[in-house]
Amino acid sequence: MQQPSPRSELRLSGFDLSAFIAATLAEDLGPDARDVTSEAVIPADARFSGVMDSRDAVTIAGLPIAAAFFRALDPDVEIEMLVQDGDRVAAGTDIMRLRGQARAMLTAERSALNTVQHLSGIATMTRAYVDAIAGTGATLLDTRKTIPGLRALEKYATRMGGATNHRMGLWDAAMIKDNHIAVAGSVEEAVRRAVAAGIERIIVEVDRIDQIEPALAAGATHLLLDNMEPPTLRRAVTLVGGRVPTEASGGVRLDTIRAIAETGVTYVSVGRLTQSAPAADIGLDFAHV
Repeated sequence: MQQPSPRSELRLSGFDLSAFIAATLAEDLGPDARDVTSEAVIPADARFSGVMDSRDAVTIAGLPIAAAFFRALDPDVEIEMLVQDGDRVAAGTDIMRLRGQARAMLTAERSALNTVQHLSGIATMTRAYVDAIAGTGATLLDTRKTIPGLRALEKYATRMGGATNHRMGLWDAAMIKDNHIAVAGSVEEAVRRAVAAGIERIIVEVDRIDQIEPALAAGATHLLLDNMEPPTLRRAVTLVGGRVPTEASGGVRLDTIRAIAETGVTYVSVGRLTQSAPAADIGLDFAHV
């Protein structure tokens, strides 16, 4: 059997994969930890072989997690990874082969598929956005618009699609937005307070050109240019003059992202990558052996 390459290994700092697998299976198996259908229909000693395949052209993400579901219920299951996370595959591509205990494979099937379908859907949408800005020099960022409890996995999927992770949470950078500014009284005062608190990364959301200089003068290290049209973005980028990175954000769509990226911004952030990506059409077919 092929061993997963380093690109297939999960890179999820701070994420407890074992706990995620256990909690997901417990949700499906209920208080008695039973798959009553498989217990009733499938002999205890039956063995299955199976093939997971993609029915559409997609970018793959989540295969190592799927494998972990099967191994949790059958430690001796044989798994062959046919592709790697981050690979783009054509419709009809076999992506994983399995052979093991039939009951275990049927019990783990839905949890494994749900995960791969969801994460591959995110990776596939992300790849489309990355392709749309190729050659512009801009980098695609994800956001914190993730399903609660799944942030580490969903941001992993955006990386597999070619994006760069933005903030992982509220702890790794300050992001001063309009509500913070309203309470502080001004952009300058909000940034000044963040600087005084010793925060190194200070991202400031601005939606008007006249907020840029005050934010920079106060110590902003990154400007989020919110809901600006391309002509305004070009003015903003010129005014910033490379002093800090610039990020375009707000309502970015696949049909608008290239014009936004061509304004010279450093980054374009897109919430819909994790908020609105449809599940990939990936299936798993079993045969008795």
